Amino acid sequence: MKVEICSNSRRSAEHAKAGGATRIELCSRLEVGGITPSPEDISYCVQQLQLRTHVLVRPREGHFTYSNAEFALICEQVEMCKRLGAHAVVVGFLTADGRVDTLRTRHIVELAAPMEVTFHRAFDEMTEPPLEALEKIIGCGCHRLLTSGCRPTAEEGIDTLRQLVQQAAGRITILAGAGITPQNAAHIVRQTGVSEIHGSCKHTLPDGTFETDPQTVKELMAALCSEASD
Repeated sequence: MKVEICSNSRRSAEHAKAGGATRIELCSRLEVGGITPSPEDISYCVQQLQLRTHVLVRPREGHFTYSNAEFALICEQVEMCKRLGAHAVVVGFLTADGRVDTLRTRHIVELAAPMEVTFHRAFDEMTEPPLEALEKIIGCGCHRLLTSGCRPTAEEGIDTLRQLVQQAAGRITILAGAGITPQNAAHIVRQTGVSEIHGSCKHTLPDGTFETDPQTVKELMAALCSEASD
């Protein structure tokens, strides 16, 4: 079982590592769903913390249908991630009618190589059937799909997550995320068959922003280790 901790700052990344995590999804401004972090933060997590660093590449908050200028910026940010030694980029592209934008997704997969590419929870906002969309994402060459099973939380999306794992049949990794806690993670794994879990393990600071809590990370890791040993 692989665990990815969503970290929105250097301090959150440090807390993720202190809790036992070896892989993070690095972003900034998690309170708006996350946008691309700074190059300095990417370099710090890769070089200083030596974490496996998957970088969210998203130039703004809001929907996932991008203008040509925004897509050009995304391409520049992907190339930046590659130069800084990131291990993967996390992206998601939808057409104006809410379907997988295969042209842009395929372009980013080719541009990002040899980094891996995760298609993120833009998947959960699509208008097309999940299993059809999954086949498109596999066809684009993505390595991983982060999804809650098209529901607000992964626990609510267990049935669809199970179907996605079965449909994927090892051709892509299904990464379950949204609402993952130490209390429900093992249940979600048992019910879906996912091999990777994504959690923020966050708490809210007085200013309304979020920060990774190292104790929650420890509890999540312990819950999944216990599940693996049973």
